[in-house]
Amino acid sequence: MSHNPIRPWRSIDRRPSRKIRVGSVEVGGDAPIAVQTMTNTPTEDAAATIAQIERAAEAGADIVRVSCPTEDSTAAMPAICKASPVPIVADIHFHYKRGIEAADAGAACLRINPGNIGSHDRVKEVVNAARANGCSIRIGVNGGSLERHLLEKYGEPCPDAMVESALNHARILDDLGFHEYKISVKASDMFLTVAAYQQLAEATDAPLHLGITEAGGLRTGTVKSSIGMGNLLWMGIGDTIRVSLSADPVEEVKVGFDMLKSLGLRTRGVNIIACPSCARQGFDVIKTVETLEDRLAHISEPISLSIIGCVVNGPGEAAMTDLGFTGGGKESGKMYVSGRPDHNVSNADMVEHIVELVEEKAERMKAQREADETVAAE
Repeated sequence: MSHNPIRPWRSIDRRPSRKIRVGSVEVGGDAPIAVQTMTNTPTEDAAATIAQIERAAEAGADIVRVSCPTEDSTAAMPAICKASPVPIVADIHFHYKRGIEAADAGAACLRINPGNIGSHDRVKEVVNAARANGCSIRIGVNGGSLERHLLEKYGEPCPDAMVESALNHARILDDLGFHEYKISVKASDMFLTVAAYQQLAEATDAPLHLGITEAGGLRTGTVKSSIGMGNLLWMGIGDTIRVSLSADPVEEVKVGFDMLKSLGLRTRGVNIIACPSCARQGFDVIKTVETLEDRLAHISEPISLSIIGCVVNGPGEAAMTDLGFTGGGKESGKMYVSGRPDHNVSNADMVEHIVELVEEKAERMKAQREADETVAAE
């Protein structure tokens, strides 16, 4: 029995785009949508930056961006790029030398706006450094920093202005024979962002990096990003994503993956289906789910788990998940395995028992996946 069936009315047809590489990560085409975050440590502090990158990678980040505004920051990049478990994007805004230094230091991608770098010769130098070092480029257009001539032309930030800016920057790279780039057109205004991405998606086959910039704190930023980016992802638009939150970068990664998992676009870790709880609950659902989310955060294999407080919806939800627990009374409940009722568990032992079952299943799945990979490689 399949507990995560793909049904026609649940599938999303992704927008066709050309494939590029950000280090070891494929972006665009048929590659999985990559989840990205950005460090907020001083880049000059290589040890602190590396530690934050490692935490983000453990949470599931595929790519991490690091700001490189100064010569001291790019001087730290060789150590950062060498130690990082995931590809590093160097964030470059104006100074072309920082882009060259970051490419030489091992960055997998440069985030620039070619039009902000300066003369054609300076842009060419950055592109040559990217090409020589196998770097890709992200053209990052932001509604809050559009070029003056576009603001004068359109009167204010609008989708037409953002898309024109992006295509103008892309044309510079195309004219230099460089096509390993992706594009973003972010704004803090959700409506502006969505409209700009829709328009851009029809104007280019370049991979698109999604984000609602300066979205806000953990709760408000998550809601805003989920509505805006969720709509775009539902339309099949987007090849990499970053949830921009005024919060720990690890939280950005968690929200990004939850967004993709909700749309069936990525599967990673334990997906907990839980009821909001009510007077019928046979155990403290909210506390149990909070505990399980924390205890199972280290699991990367895709496993579905239902935690339902009573028998009204419990058996039905459990029938569609890999593992499930349904409250049956104040003392014990029913454990489901592969969608079928399997055994009773006391409420007191429930959490430890569920963690044990999930970890065992994850080990079996990992062993099978590694065996399959070995066979495929032979």
